[in-house]
Amino acid sequence: MKIPRGYLGFKKPRIEMLPLIDIVFLLLVFFIYAMLSMAVHHSLPVSLPVSSAAGIDTELSITITVRSNGEIFLDETKVSLEEMQAVLLDRTRKADNDKSVQVDLFADKDLSYQELYGILDVINIAGIANVSLQAAGHK
Repeated sequence: MKIPRGYLGFKKPRIEMLPLIDIVFLLLVFFIYAMLSMAVHHSLPVSLPVSSAAGIDTELSITITVRSNGEIFLDETKVSLEEMQAVLLDRTRKADNDKSVQVDLFADKDLSYQELYGILDVINIAGIANVSLQAAGHK
């Protein structure tokens, strides 16, 4: 007479999938949150103009911040207009031919139109065509 295995105290081993699925989703959430918190901006706080089409660009680039009093910051370092032009020319020379240099321009909304165009002229002279004017999202 053949006795079933369950009667002898031996059970067939099982692999439980629910704890495995829980751990996989936990890791997924952790890595998504970690990637979202890694967005780096090298600008100083200024009062940005409002735009409903403004978005966040997380691409690495050169950040230029201009305050309402005309102070210019290049990646959090205060520079003059001439120093900024020299740095931009240097970076465009060092850039690969495949990659163009991107400039994120954070200009205070109270900055005069003439001062803003002076800075855009310096960026243009440096040979940079990819300029992104940053704006605050519409509330």
